[in-house]
Amino acid sequence: MTVPTTNSQQDALSKNSLGVFGVAFLVLAAVAPLTGIVVVTAIGIALGNGGGMVASFIAVTIVLLLFGTGYARMSSELVNAGGFYAFVLSGLGRPAALVTGLVAMIGYNFFVAGAVGTIGFFAQIVIAQLTGFDLHWYLWAIISVVAAFALSRKGIGFSAKVLGVALVCEVLILLVFDFAVLFTHGFDLDVFKPEIAFTGAVGIGFLFASNAFVGVEATGLFSEEARNPKHTIPRATFTAIGFIGLFAAFTTWAIVSATGAAQAQNTALEHLEAGDLVFSLSSTYLGAPLTNAMMALLLVSLFAALMALHNSATRYIYSLSRARILPRNLSRTRNNGVPERASIVQFIFATAVAGLFALAGLDPIISLVPSMTGFGTLGIITLQLLAALAIVVHFRRTRDPRLFSTLVAPGIGLLGLTVIVILAIINFPILAGSDAPVIASLPLLLLAALAGGLLYAAYLRRKRPDVYEGLNHDLERFDETEQAQTVS
Repeated sequence: MTVPTTNSQQDALSKNSLGVFGVAFLVLAAVAPLTGIVVVTAIGIALGNGGGMVASFIAVTIVLLLFGTGYARMSSELVNAGGFYAFVLSGLGRPAALVTGLVAMIGYNFFVAGAVGTIGFFAQIVIAQLTGFDLHWYLWAIISVVAAFALSRKGIGFSAKVLGVALVCEVLILLVFDFAVLFTHGFDLDVFKPEIAFTGAVGIGFLFASNAFVGVEATGLFSEEARNPKHTIPRATFTAIGFIGLFAAFTTWAIVSATGAAQAQNTALEHLEAGDLVFSLSSTYLGAPLTNAMMALLLVSLFAALMALHNSATRYIYSLSRARILPRNLSRTRNNGVPERASIVQFIFATAVAGLFALAGLDPIISLVPSMTGFGTLGIITLQLLAALAIVVHFRRTRDPRLFSTLVAPGIGLLGLTVIVILAIINFPILAGSDAPVIASLPLLLLAALAGGLLYAAYLRRKRPDVYEGLNHDLERFDETEQAQTVS
């Protein structure tokens, strides 16, 4: 018994819907530049290496570009909606792929649950401050989820346009701030001095710089929906990594220059509890009206991130369902190629998790958000590590002669990602924003995913050999569809 060799219309994603910028908008929206700067960068400056965060962003960008070299090369050979799961399946085999699939499922779904709590919390705070209308955070979260689901049903091309507009708006407001600082007194060149770059907790600085890139790895998830994916996905990958690296470093440089490189960490620590470092600086350099606009755009950024992360989580559910690892009916799609059932299940899970925290009366920003996004971050950078290893192994197995792009660059990226993952595990309470025992033990879920994936692989091999053998076949679906379309 084998898995059918052609895509049915009932589980086919929308073809030729995304170009380079469409894919880049989808992943950059998940990165959410404004949210990353307001939240992640501010924490990195306070708890990490202060003014050295600029150098940290540059270093992490180099590591991810090296990883991206191998990622792009792999993407030009493999087109599959399974993302890193498909990469690991091709490079490390089926048991490792099942482990990767479980890590991806847990990581992305936890991250979306955290995103639901984040947008609910900030919507309550910002809207109450700007309008005086106060509504419980969980109700704002439900409203956001319903709106995101409604927009996602319009198709991936429509989502890319919505997220593109949101991305442009949040980038523009930050650039206005950046140049206001630059034209007022210039940027502080001391950020590149060793005594500044290596001050404080450098490892924490690297960790939070890496956190700002979470989501940028998802270009491959949209390969089956991209136009000419073997060229579009590599270009979108480099576009996304390069843009967020340069933009984050430039904006962080503006923030540090506004506070003074030597004083950046102390200033950020003073604003850590309120989380208003960027808004306080914006009030000084842009004034109240533009600062209020920045606060409103923060909600736009959070909504865009919710939609983008949901799209990524949904495609992992879809891909694993299509491969019959999850219930097959979750891979059913609408006529426009939207994996609607996977989308519904994903949002139900995320909303239910957030609802449990709401019923318990817990503050989302203290409990829900750090625990879910903290583990989601750890899970996603672990996926990057597994993918980097799979890329190196795959190309060594095939004896590819292009050593720099298939061994040297991804190999160095692999070493850098290994360091980042180790830092994330060691410093997980700081990453998650809480030292509560339950939260500190969340990395153990990675071990559970490892054991569960290997055990499930053994079960499939013995009890459901048709599904186990069909896993490799799923990687060939795009090429078969492409050939069928050519013949017809």
